[in-house]
Amino acid sequence: MSKRDYYEILSVNKSANDTELKKAYYKLAKQYHPDQNPNNPEAEKKFKEASEAYGILSDKEKRGAYDQFGHAGVDGNAGGGFDSSSFSFEDIFSNFFNDSSPFSGGGGRTNNRGSDLQYEASITLEDAFGGKKLKIDIPTQVKCGDCSGSGANKGSSPSSCPMCNGRGQVRSQQGFFSVQQGCPQCRGKGTIISDPCKPCRGAGRVQKNKSLMVNIPKGVDEGSRIRLTGEGEAGINGGQQGDLYIFVSVKRHNLFIREDDNLFSEVPVSIIDATIGGTIDVPTIDGGKARLKIPSGTQSGDQFRLKSKGMPSVRGGKVADLYVQAKLETPIKLNKKQIELMQSFQELSSDSETPLKTAYLKKANDFWKSKK
Repeated sequence: MSKRDYYEILSVNKSANDTELKKAYYKLAKQYHPDQNPNNPEAEKKFKEASEAYGILSDKEKRGAYDQFGHAGVDGNAGGGFDSSSFSFEDIFSNFFNDSSPFSGGGGRTNNRGSDLQYEASITLEDAFGGKKLKIDIPTQVKCGDCSGSGANKGSSPSSCPMCNGRGQVRSQQGFFSVQQGCPQCRGKGTIISDPCKPCRGAGRVQKNKSLMVNIPKGVDEGSRIRLTGEGEAGINGGQQGDLYIFVSVKRHNLFIREDDNLFSEVPVSIIDATIGGTIDVPTIDGGKARLKIPSGTQSGDQFRLKSKGMPSVRGGKVADLYVQAKLETPIKLNKKQIELMQSFQELSSDSETPLKTAYLKKANDFWKSKK
């Protein structure tokens, strides 16, 4: 059976460049790799076919011979050395594509970036209202002062790795594949330190406690995250600094409950104030007080709104509101005179003055009648 055209297999034209070839092969390898298609002979066949096509077209000399003579020009190279079972799915995407590939992220060297750090900051609701400057101490890896992060002893400097010529990766030929992997001599760094710095042992960083002043903005809420760029661990051998993430938790308050940016509070109201009306002072989150007018006929559970007495928005803008809920308090331990007055008041009261009680008694009587 005659072989299919290699360009047709990869669905590229004859003028395709290296990047276009890699993209085409990447797509087919991902679709048909045996690790992703177990017990599928057809997928395995297509994977081998695509691998063979790329193995020829990615090699300049073999591609020239194929373009001039077709399959006859490369029969001695194709089909005899590739074992698809020797490559895992990860090999296809991490080892195969070199540092100029659009899928590799560039560079090719080991990522020496320092780790990100996390700190849990516990603050009060008052702190969240007004903002706070918080001093924190974190154990971390900082740049070594003796070598300025290079890892090399004073008076020396890292030298280019002779095995990879400073690239951090080396290539090896496996069948039709030109496989790129981390350099075993420099471990992907691209440099070798022959005279390492003693305090940091060539790592370019040392363990130390670092003190920072963190600005907690107004309006932060439970679970808010603050990112401090470059305040994480120092990178290895002068690599990029990691970031520090401050996760905010807000302590429970004994007067206020927060929902979004609004605050809610309960206030006890006497029966007298609820009946004839009155005024009471209620605390506000800024440490002050607000005068609340209680209208006559207030019922337990009635809610009153105090505008702009809630929390500020962390994004700026207007301040939210405080909602105060009346909680009627029944007096206890009345003296004889008080009891007599309450009894007199009861005798003077009519059902029309207790609408909730009247409505409830009507429902109760209707229920009892229905059961007779």
